[in-house]
Amino acid sequence: MKRILILLTAMIAFSSLLQAQTPEDSVKAVVNQLFTAMRNVDGAMLKDAFADSAILQTIARRRSDGVIFIRNEKVIDFEKSISNAKKDSLDERIVFETIKIDGPLASVWTPYKFYYAGKFLHCGVNSFQLVRLNGRWKIQYLIDTRRQQGCD
Repeated sequence: MKRILILLTAMIAFSSLLQAQTPEDSVKAVVNQLFTAMRNVDGAMLKDAFADSAILQTIARRRSDGVIFIRNEKVIDFEKSISNAKKDSLDERIVFETIKIDGPLASVWTPYKFYYAGKFLHCGVNSFQLVRLNGRWKIQYLIDTRRQQGCD
């Protein structure tokens, strides 16, 4: 009976180790939370993914003259725009290409394709900087590129 109890205890301990998240998994979870919130038009879930002092930027090109510039956006404005969309209309499909972690800092590179209401709009790359605050990863900085060619 004692052997069975020891064996069962060992099996439970081993199975919990298999289910433990790696640091990379916990970083991915926050990035995935952002895109789940977008699909579900859940402003509160979206806001929860970001640090209070987060910075959002897009590298854009002016249509009139092709000049590249940086467009800034506040998390609260991003949250409002997401909350006004129709459920499941915002579909950003990402690929985790690179994740680097050093203590409380993580860097994530995710190429993506963005679809609105099932229609392809653009592709590009997201570059995330995350910070581990109070035991949770939060997005501190997000900058992305957007283009309509070279997406395959």
